[in-house]
Formats: sequence, structure tokens, C-alpha cells
Amino acid sequence: MRDETISNDTRQLLDVFCERLGYCFNQSQLLQTALTHRSHSTPHNERLEFLGDAILNCVISGIIYKHFPELPEGHLSRLRANFVNQKALSSIALNLQMDKLLRLGEGELKSGGCHRPSILADTFEALLGAIYLDSDYAKVETVVMAIYLPLIQDIDLKSPAKDPKTLLQEFLQSQKLSLPEYLVVTTSGKAHKQKFKVECVISTLNIRTAGEGTNRRSAEQVAAKLAYEKICLQHTH
Repeated sequence: MRDETISNDTRQLLDVFCERLGYCFNQSQLLQTALTHRSHSTPHNERLEFLGDAILNCVISGIIYKHFPELPEGHLSRLRANFVNQKALSSIALNLQMDKLLRLGEGELKSGGCHRPSILADTFEALLGAIYLDSDYAKVETVVMAIYLPLIQDIDLKSPAKDPKTLLQEFLQSQKLSLPEYLVVTTSGKAHKQKFKVECVISTLNIRTAGEGTNRRSAEQVAAKLAYEKICLQHTH
């Protein structure tokens, strides 16, 4: 990739990154924009992130649909959420050493923005959007497949499922929705044998469920399980 506005040192870093990624940009400015946080300058990567987010969800859906032909829709949704949440995307970005290439404003640099999971995840999505605009959907699919296939092959479907609170949180994060609130409604019983009633509230989806348990955590898990089941039910209609 050649761009006379990019220094030789930066160009070398970008070339090495493209080799690691398995894709070389025809339009180097698209890559630069994908790596540019809004705190740095305009154009920045927010529009590319919007595009890349949609493409990633579609590509991952196709991969796991083909790779796990026996899994029902609810399990596929959970798997996809695990692969596209902020934690997963920021980990991939770090593995690609994107933190060394981020273009951040001075304030973000000083506050450690190059290692902030939200920024890394958004930048990875922007990168996929940039690849799509630079080439086509098939190229994005190839890049994503190379990154994700080893992770997918390592999945043990027989391993214990994640707890309901984790499942719920990962799904909401994958959809860029606000996280649930857990509110203690009542506590009853003596100190050594208390009973808790907790509500799980997801205002953006107009969902409110209640769970009971012998401690706050167990009550939260019950409420989260009911909320997650409601969401899965909504997605099957």
C-alpha cells in the first residue's frame, strides 16, 4: 500500500499489519480511517464501525450455521453473541496488534485508550467495514473465517453452559443494548435464612422479570434466566 501522506515508519507498520490480517488494501485511506478514533480527527471510523458491525454479524451467523448443523436457533444466537461481544472483539484486535496502530486524540492516548476494550472492538468492526468497501463481502468473509475458524473449532458443545447472567449480558452487548439492572425488591426471613426477591430490568426491550433465592446472587441468576428465555422467545417469532 502506498500513500505519500504516511511516514515510512507508519507505512512499514501498516504493511506488517496487513500481512498479519491476510488482506492488503487497495485504498490505503480506508485503512487509515478505520484506525482513526473520533478524538483524533475527521474522517473517523464511526460510520465504518456501523457497517462492519452488520457485516460481522452476518458472516458469523453464516459460519456457525454451517459449522453446527444440529444446533437450534437459540444456541446459535448464544454462540454468535459470544463471538461478537466487546470482550471477544477487543481480544482479536489485540492479537492483531491493532493497539499499536490506533489513531487517538491526545486525551485518549493519555488515558490509555489504545487498550480500552470498547475502542478496540469498535476499531475491529470498522476495519471489516473498510475491507468491504475496498473489495467485497467475500473478502470480508475470508478474513473473518481465517480469524474465527480456530476459535470455532475449539468449541466443546458438551461443556457446561455459561450462567444466565453471563449469557444475558453477552447477548445485550452483541446487540449494543444497555446492560440489565438488578433491583432487590424484598428480603425476608431471619439473618441466617434470608430469602431475596430480585428484579431484572431491561428497559430498552421492555422486559422485567423477577427471581427468588437464598442470596442475592442466586435470585439475580433466576431473574436473568427468565429474561434471557423471554428474549430467545421473541427471536423465534
